[in-house]
Amino acid sequence: MLNLKMPDINSVMIAGNLTNNPSYRKTTNGTPVANFYVASNRKFKDSSGQWRENVCFVGVVAWHKLAESCVEFLTKGSSVLVEGELQSRTWKNDDGSNNNVVEIKARRIQFLDRHSKKEGTMIFEESGEVGGIEHEPHHSEGVHFEPTPVVNQAQGSQEQPTNNTNSSSEFNFGYDNLKY
Repeated sequence: MLNLKMPDINSVMIAGNLTNNPSYRKTTNGTPVANFYVASNRKFKDSSGQWRENVCFVGVVAWHKLAESCVEFLTKGSSVLVEGELQSRTWKNDDGSNNNVVEIKARRIQFLDRHSKKEGTMIFEESGEVGGIEHEPHHSEGVHFEPTPVVNQAQGSQEQPTNNTNSSSEFNFGYDNLKY
């Protein structure tokens, strides 16, 4: 019998709105990191035919220039499309109990809200390669969409952030109790 191996695939994509402003920190080496939660809604009909809504809250972590772009352009309620991979972390609280979190390590974030100076959506990537400019389709006569800027970022090693927070967040991302 053939020895077949399942391919290692870890890829996720989610669209939703930020539940709060991004939390921004820098690691001991000065690497920027941003954390935020995305709320993604799913509407469905229940067994009685009534429309219901289910909300899924997903944590996102962005590193390097991607983190800086998130802090610069995103606020509570901003619409985003996040592409990345799932990662899990475990840490100990001061009382000795373990916490575990599964979150998305973002590779690419598309900011879906319109900006006052640009009518195209903005896309920010973690890849080190130089990206092109994406255009949005023309939907009707007289409507013009500007090119979408793509900001690329070299992928670096993942470091643990320090506790120097520039933005408060109601969520515990697990970085507060890390021992260095």
